[in-house]
Amino acid sequence: MLNPALLSAFIPTFFFVSITPGLCMTLAMTLGITVGVRRAFWMMWGEMLGVATVVIAAVAGIAALLLTLPELFTALRWVGGLYLMFLGVQMWRSRGRMAIPDNLDDAVRASRTQLFVQGYVTAVANPKGWAFTIALLPPFLDASHPLVPQLMVLLALILVIEFVCLLIYSSGGKMMRVFLLQATNVRVMNRIAGTLMLGVGVWLAWF
Repeated sequence: MLNPALLSAFIPTFFFVSITPGLCMTLAMTLGITVGVRRAFWMMWGEMLGVATVVIAAVAGIAALLLTLPELFTALRWVGGLYLMFLGVQMWRSRGRMAIPDNLDDAVRASRTQLFVQGYVTAVANPKGWAFTIALLPPFLDASHPLVPQLMVLLALILVIEFVCLLIYSSGGKMMRVFLLQATNVRVMNRIAGTLMLGVGVWLAWF
């Protein structure tokens, strides 16, 4: 079992890391604007699976492989970044499945699978996620106790914290959506969401 003192430090630490604006939180807010919170859940499930992948991979030592072969990580970041930039341009031009049409009854939304994959790729290719996991997780693991049970408890807490933060950001995007739709500024809303998506893509590819 984990030391209660460690848990009391772990929860606020990782909440602060998760709530800090980044790739996944910006994506959650963008989808809250364009597709609403309910459909954004599919991105969240993919994102949380990606976070779990990063945590397990980092503990298993795959992070060392990525550090010794940075080309693999760079290629993954570029693929994910270019895809998000493409979506951003489409949204900015009010085109594609992610954009909101002038007539909402004509909306053709991204599929659940597309949203899920989008969340997963963003989480796995997110440098912030790898950096914080590698730097912050080991101090909360006690070498005198079995690793797997500790990791499962910490991973469950990380996913709960991540989900709460994603929900906060997507709900904020939903509030922006309501305001902009009331003002009948659908094109403005598409451009705001597209700009955010472009920013996420550029961030992912270059930083």
